[in-house]
Amino acid sequence: MENSDDIKINSEVDFLENQSEPENNRFVFSYTIRISNRGKENITLLSRHWIITDDNNTVEEVTGDGVIGQQPEIAPGTTFSYTSGAIIKTQVGTMQGSYKMITANSIKFDAQIEPFLLAAKLKIH
Repeated sequence: MENSDDIKINSEVDFLENQSEPENNRFVFSYTIRISNRGKENITLLSRHWIITDDNNTVEEVTGDGVIGQQPEIAPGTTFSYTSGAIIKTQVGTMQGSYKMITANSIKFDAQIEPFLLAAKLKIH
């Protein structure tokens, strides 16, 4: 497995209205990522690279080792899930990026994270 064809990444987003302050241009989101290994060997998530873009085209890049303090090993046929958060200054934005992975045979590859939407659901008073 030298590419990410055997890795499936799904995302789910929630707007955290109780932590957001629209009047201060602060919109808080949680996102849950599910990484499924559909290959034949164990893989380990080494690092992450996120590109977060708000509706003003302000871009924030986030890089670091692992996710949520872990570098999970994902066995064939299993899924690793985690939840984290993002804060942007507009009601709408996007996230995308990649995970640096390594196989049990020490082959490194990037698993692409397709863009997903961050969108606030605001109540009209």
